[in-house]
Amino acid sequence: MKNSKQKPEVQSFGFLNFNIHLKQPIHKLKYHTSYIYCSTVLNDGRFATGSADNSIVIYNNKTFKPDLIIKEHNNYINCITTLSSGILASCSFDKTIKLFNIKENKYNILQTLNYHTGYVYKIIELKNKYLVSCSEDKSIIFYLKDNNEYKKDYQISTKDSCTCIKEIKENEICYSEYIGNFNNNNICFYNINERKIKSLISNISKADISPFIMISKELLFIPGENKISIININEYKLIREIEVPNSGWIYGACMINENIILTGNYKSKIREWRIEGDNLLLISKKENAHNGYINTLINMGNGYIASGSDDKSIKIMDYRADKPVISIIGHDAEVNSIDFNPENEFLYITGSGDKTIALWDLRKPNLKLYSFKHHKNSILNVKWNNRR
Repeated sequence: MKNSKQKPEVQSFGFLNFNIHLKQPIHKLKYHTSYIYCSTVLNDGRFATGSADNSIVIYNNKTFKPDLIIKEHNNYINCITTLSSGILASCSFDKTIKLFNIKENKYNILQTLNYHTGYVYKIIELKNKYLVSCSEDKSIIFYLKDNNEYKKDYQISTKDSCTCIKEIKENEICYSEYIGNFNNNNICFYNINERKIKSLISNISKADISPFIMISKELLFIPGENKISIININEYKLIREIEVPNSGWIYGACMINENIILTGNYKSKIREWRIEGDNLLLISKKENAHNGYINTLINMGNGYIASGSDDKSIKIMDYRADKPVISIIGHDAEVNSIDFNPENEFLYITGSGDKTIALWDLRKPNLKLYSFKHHKNSILNVKWNNRR
């Protein structure tokens, strides 16, 4: 939920798979009956989505119709991920983690892990093969595989709900603890080998949907409300909080190169920042890049960016110039997400509060190639399947 925008609590995730060798989109995906929370690509190239309708759908990557619909959870599917072994792992608001073996049009449950006593928000696989989950129950649990089964190795306690977790370097994770409100998060750094918190930084402003962004091997960038926090992960130190007065919650952010970051906020402004050592210096700002919240910023390469906004528009611009190259009213409601095709630089998709996903071609900027109209709620994120 975007704190200041009061969007739906459940995030809808639009997932489009498009074959660039064909002349049109392959299929409309319309097999869930509620919000789509998450997606993953299986090792065989098929992809899966998890939903608030308590189901996981496995799609055939040729027909784009369901090969399988899995209904083994009793509440929202909050996260699904494909493990290095090919196992599909899911976690849910029903407080469980389930591990599935998926073969062709059949599946079987390998294991159900029910160690949490609250909603399970996130599950990730670390490079050292630990499986890690975090929960509303103020805990993070580490699992190891033993005789083809994952077993709880150990558990650590958090001070409050833990909704975000990220592997930042070998044998080390960082996670956020929500302490009463979004302007009072603890960012904790935990060493797995030593099994202890190396450091904790408190009073960090971070919304539940705002990302951890590694802007270099050492610096962690956290967008918040009216400010940006920069943390050195080697020194475990908040090296700078940059006040951005009257900006509200900063949602869109992207790296241009190793020295330049762009951010977008709810006041239609795009700011350019230069990383100089431990500092982030404001270089320029576009005061009226849009006429509404800037929800997404994408680096297209060669100095060009794409942005989407509550003003219903999509803009393609050289971030160094004042005027956009392309400006389109692309939807009937806010544009929440943009993603470019990894194999064709001209094709991109957008997701909107008008419940549609649109397909575009930069060579025909004012022509919407296709509109997918089968979601029931706002689409907050879209992503190409770039795995062949």
